[in-house]
Amino acid sequence: MTDIEDLLDPWLGPWLKGFPHGAAPLRRSQVAARGWNVWAGDLPLPLAVVKVPQLRHNLQWMQHFVEEQGIAFAPHGKTTMSPQLFQAQLDQGAWGITVATIAQLRVAVQAGARRTLIANQVLQAVDLVEVARLLTQTPDLRVVFLLDSHAQLLMIESLRLPSPLEVLVEVGVPGGRTGVRGHDEAVELARAAHASPAVLLAGVECYEGLGVKGEDEADRASAQALMTRVHALARQLEAEGLFDTPELIISAGGSGIFDLVAPALKPALSRPVVGVLRSGCYITHDDGNYRRLVGAVNRRIGCDRGLEAALEVWTMVQSTPEPGLALLTGGRRDLSYDIEMPVPVRWCPAGSRQPQRTPPAWTISGMNDQHAYLRLGDESGVLKVGDRVALGISHPCTTFDKWRWMAMIDDQGTVVDALTTCF
Repeated sequence: MTDIEDLLDPWLGPWLKGFPHGAAPLRRSQVAARGWNVWAGDLPLPLAVVKVPQLRHNLQWMQHFVEEQGIAFAPHGKTTMSPQLFQAQLDQGAWGITVATIAQLRVAVQAGARRTLIANQVLQAVDLVEVARLLTQTPDLRVVFLLDSHAQLLMIESLRLPSPLEVLVEVGVPGGRTGVRGHDEAVELARAAHASPAVLLAGVECYEGLGVKGEDEADRASAQALMTRVHALARQLEAEGLFDTPELIISAGGSGIFDLVAPALKPALSRPVVGVLRSGCYITHDDGNYRRLVGAVNRRIGCDRGLEAALEVWTMVQSTPEPGLALLTGGRRDLSYDIEMPVPVRWCPAGSRQPQRTPPAWTISGMNDQHAYLRLGDESGVLKVGDRVALGISHPCTTFDKWRWMAMIDDQGTVVDALTTCF
């Protein structure tokens, strides 16, 4: 097999958690033929699963959204780091793939991405040399990354790379992450970049996600203030002739208020503009943080069926040591907990293949490395040892990085495909 075939169709086997213990190793493309079923007990738990109908819906929904906005889409690959999902996003019509590191960039390129945006500063010598090497070895590849300081620019210049690298000036917010804080400071940096033989100034970038509150008025004001700064900077840089590419990139995009920045990604400038949205968590969505935030998006855009949770981790009840408490076979090594605890969403009695919704009173109160504490409220006595419980998550990024493979299932719980991750 070629390198890309090995990446997209890798070997899976019992060295991976959640893979059937006695099964022989096989290629990802051979998984569906086995007919394994999660609720039949064919795979050991815990097991992370991606629900295929919901995944397909999310892929189509977001691509339709950006096309209606007249902008391009470069989903953030750090969410999943899955070559199979990168390919699905590109096949759906994504303009390119966003990444945060050079290691992530290499995976995206190997998976077939030819337009890439590094939503981060690149400044270490070994990283800059690797970008130059990838560009040399892949003639049709485009790599654009963020610039926010003269110090970073000097580090790029010191390497005397064979050809200039494309950069976007990043607009930051006080108290936030990276990015130039002031307008005049950003203009001075752009002037230095334009004068430098080491870079090509290709546009302006920002990230609006850190200040999201889930409150329409506050989020709208925050997004509008940031995009107003981006537009003012882009207009001045164009007026001074500081852009070095025939087509400009204006980019923003988290997964929480993408509807508020998308309409502002194509400001009226004299040269062509590609507005690039970078949402990543949309692909599997979640049952917590993004469910709340995108619920507000749905209301603002008048959408009856928005993004849907496609990621679950199935666990088993291993102990009911006291009334009102069940211990599940899944913990911090299996599930996100960086924003809030997982959410019980479905359960399936032992011996059944018919999952049902969990009672509203069920909550996860805490987790250890391998255990989750399920509080049953008034529903004590319902669960028994051996029953299965599916946990939805909040913030999918930090569940994906806990799994090297995930089963992709249909509505009957049958494994119809698999994905792998490259963290």
